[in-house]
Amino acid sequence: MGWIPKVEEKKHYCHKCKAELVFEVKMQRADQCPHCAADLHSCKNCEYWDPSAYNQCKEHIAEYIPDREAANRCTFFTFRAGALEDNTSRVAASKSKLDSLFKK
Repeated sequence: MGWIPKVEEKKHYCHKCKAELVFEVKMQRADQCPHCAADLHSCKNCEYWDPSAYNQCKEHIAEYIPDREAANRCTFFTFRAGALEDNTSRVAASKSKLDSLFKK
């Protein structure tokens, strides 16, 4: 008998309330977060969403979607695995370093 590697299950989190989501069936376009009622099939839950990219999407042929938190019909949607990074602490640390560097 050979060694069988453990397959890690992908965890999904709501972009709005950061609560972990467990899907018992395939997610539908109109599904909402059971914790905060945010739309789940939205840009901010997609692995291709990037605020610094053109149209805020890494998928270059995706159409423009004006409301990034509302449910949409994007065919490229793939639910982001893992939690969305919170950059606020990193930004605060960077600002603090810059302030100390240029302080007189």
